[in-house]
Amino acid sequence: MGLVANRRAAIARHHRVEVEHEGWADGAMRPLDIRSGDTVEVISGKDKGKRGIVERVQVERQRIVIRGVNLMKRHTKANTQGNVQGGIVDFNGPIAYSNVQLVCSRCEKKTRIAHQVTEEGVRVMICRKCGERYERVTG
Repeated sequence: MGLVANRRAAIARHHRVEVEHEGWADGAMRPLDIRSGDTVEVISGKDKGKRGIVERVQVERQRIVIRGVNLMKRHTKANTQGNVQGGIVDFNGPIAYSNVQLVCSRCEKKTRIAHQVTEEGVRVMICRKCGERYERVTG
């Protein structure tokens, strides 16, 4: 029982430290403007300059998974009971939220965004480059 509790405490410590290193209000959760399906461009790291579509957002870890970026390899062992074939599997690893920028759907440039409240009281995102409203591509 003590081993499990120690492991959970170690994971919690690692979790807190990871978010604190993002430099945001003593490890408080940062609201993410990027969602699944958005197009982003990597601005730092080994994949700098690559564009991709966000597959998954990990809000609690301040990380996002982008299709075709940060490819990693996992060596899997074969499992006859679970019908898992052994070998090397490629997968998209998570990348820090601060290392990407949103790509505007209108001007196709990487941009920071501004928030604005419309006359109807709806909060919208505005592209800083072209000044147009950012529209999420659905479908």
